[in-house]
Amino acid sequence: MKTPRSRFVAIRGLDYHVREWGPDGAPRLWMLHGWMDVSASFQFVVDELALEWHILAPDWRGFGLSGRAPVDCYWFPDYLGDLDLLLDALAPAPAAELVVGHSMGGNVAMLYAGVRPARVRGLVNLEGFGLQDVPAARAPERYARWLDELKDPPRLRDYGSLDEVADRLRRNNPRLSPERAALLAPHWSRPAAGGRLEIAADPAHRLVNPVPYRWAEVAACWDRIACPLLWVEADQTDARRHAGGPEEVARRRAHLPHATHAAIADAGHMLHHDQPRAVAAALEAFVAPLR
Repeated sequence: MKTPRSRFVAIRGLDYHVREWGPDGAPRLWMLHGWMDVSASFQFVVDELALEWHILAPDWRGFGLSGRAPVDCYWFPDYLGDLDLLLDALAPAPAAELVVGHSMGGNVAMLYAGVRPARVRGLVNLEGFGLQDVPAARAPERYARWLDELKDPPRLRDYGSLDEVADRLRRNNPRLSPERAALLAPHWSRPAAGGRLEIAADPAHRLVNPVPYRWAEVAACWDRIACPLLWVEADQTDARRHAGGPEEVARRRAHLPHATHAAIADAGHMLHHDQPRAVAAALEAFVAPLR
């Protein structure tokens, strides 16, 4: 197992945790984790990379060891702002970076590559399909739900041991091996009251976002992506439903005619856990010529 190290960067009033692997002088490769996940989640892929890289993997705000914002909901513009300032701090312009993003991290990376095309020279999107388009007519009910949830905020259950946390991870993803679940459990949780453990995530992440997801706005950002792009899907994923179903995901992928496509066999949405060797091989074959 390749040994990570940590650093903290002050970003927008938060202490942002960045997990790093590899020497500082090696080519940089950013890895952006998904919703209800942490940067340590990439350990298995990092271990399978053949070339020497300087991997930088932040914990998004409100996840892992990064600070929690004094707010009661999180939204994509904040992640974009955080990523922009992290790059300014650790990879100052005019450098153009290589970026890998999984799920929510893939969505953020895709948006960012369209908003700041000069800052990204290669992008690997691991199942960052986007969310389901929300018509304007549904805005009132969405705002009403948000108001209701503000009065009764979501909560995350706690656990009695790391073994219980590992069991929870395996219930979420039955393909996850006991050994990998045990490695992730201490990173996915943190001490809570009474000697128990809680998930290392702000419960506010479960609050409905009052701002509807509008595909037309996202598509406008995707249209400005100028760098080489690798779109990666798992053959047994269940995540397409969040974007509106397989046909909608296919339509969105077709929106990116310049993208290269790769499929990972015998893997679900957490493909970087299920088949880290195949994921590492696919992404490294794509980004290695861009070093």
